[in-house]
Amino acid sequence: MSSQKTIALVAHDNRKRDLVEWVEWNWAKLLKHKLICTGTTGRLVEEALTKMKKDASDHLQLTRLKSGPLGGDQQLGAKIAEGEIDILIFFWDPMQPQPHDVDVKALLRIATVYNIPTATNRSTADYLISSPLLEHEYKPVVKDYSKYINRKVY
Repeated sequence: MSSQKTIALVAHDNRKRDLVEWVEWNWAKLLKHKLICTGTTGRLVEEALTKMKKDASDHLQLTRLKSGPLGGDQQLGAKIAEGEIDILIFFWDPMQPQPHDVDVKALLRIATVYNIPTATNRSTADYLISSPLLEHEYKPVVKDYSKYINRKVY
């Protein structure tokens, strides 16, 4: 992981306001990194960053995927599996059932499999964004799954 990270930002509808506030609070740090967002979250993040810094579009490296329920969570999971995501910030709503709950679980599972630092609420997001490791190269240890991949299947 280089000193410039690729940070995925995702939020369920009831948590989008929280994520936007968090982005506004951390805009200066976020602009130093590549951002990748699902659907509407990406639009809101871009608007928030532009509001905080008028010329943000000159510095902003933001990719928008599809909306989560329309496949954005799965697109993000694929990017994690391909080694394209360094950090996942996912403000999810544990009190509201989602039509794509299985996709959410799969995204969190794949982030765990690939040892991606993951924040699921503002407190953990604050810890990740303020970590000294954010500004330095870092190589996370990824479990060796070769034994699993090469297992005998009958």
